[in-house]
Amino acid sequence: MPETLNISLRGGELEAEVLKDGSGPPLLYLHGAIGQKGWAPFLDALAQKFTVYAPYMPGYSKSNGLDKLDDVTDLTLYQFELLDSLDVPKAHVVGHFLGGMIAAEMAALSPSYVDRLVLAAPAGTWLDSNPVADLLSMTDSELEDNLWSSASSSMSLSPADFEANSRLKASLAADRMQDLTAAGKFLWPIPDRGLKRRAYRIKAPTLVLWGENDRIIPAVYAEDFSKLVSGSQMSVVPNAGHLLMIERAEVFSEAVADFLNE
Repeated sequence: MPETLNISLRGGELEAEVLKDGSGPPLLYLHGAIGQKGWAPFLDALAQKFTVYAPYMPGYSKSNGLDKLDDVTDLTLYQFELLDSLDVPKAHVVGHFLGGMIAAEMAALSPSYVDRLVLAAPAGTWLDSNPVADLLSMTDSELEDNLWSSASSSMSLSPADFEANSRLKASLAADRMQDLTAAGKFLWPIPDRGLKRRAYRIKAPTLVLWGENDRIIPAVYAEDFSKLVSGSQMSVVPNAGHLLMIERAEVFSEAVADFLNE
């Protein structure tokens, strides 16, 4: 089981809740807009090979300070402060959606902090022909329907993945407003905050992962995003939607671990 770290930042002005487990090279996981619902199976798998730090973003769980952060740059600098407080000078960084956008910003703004970079369905760009879905405008049932792959079923998932999906679906409605309100400050109405102008600065080896049936940020963005980062690798995960790391945890964790160990 992971331990929970309560980290004070800026002389106690901010408090961050961080889950930590595993051993090996440090890995920072940055969750997406719906947050993280405890220690998921894919984190457990990664913790077999890495020391995984999984902070709750400001505004999620017990991490505060959302009112102190005005924009994406502030949220990115916050991650550097957190790594400094954890005494982690450099880490692999894995991010999903909102967390993927921040992971990319970290690699662009201060490359020395980022060893290797994994971007799972990251936000941060915009295609008029394929707009990113506005999660805040969805009802609970619409949100649940759109987060998962339309192709997934109990037959297409491993037992562990199916159990994780069921637990997460049950918890979505309870935390929906708090989580999406926090994310909305940085993502909507349009999640383009100028990353395209800074992406040329990303020097870390990068893997872009996408769920084949992502209905929040369509898989067409995978190629667009991979073109932004010179030399990046791209992989589209079959039978996976927006929450590919939950829906196909075994495939996701294996792909991430293999890439980080190259």
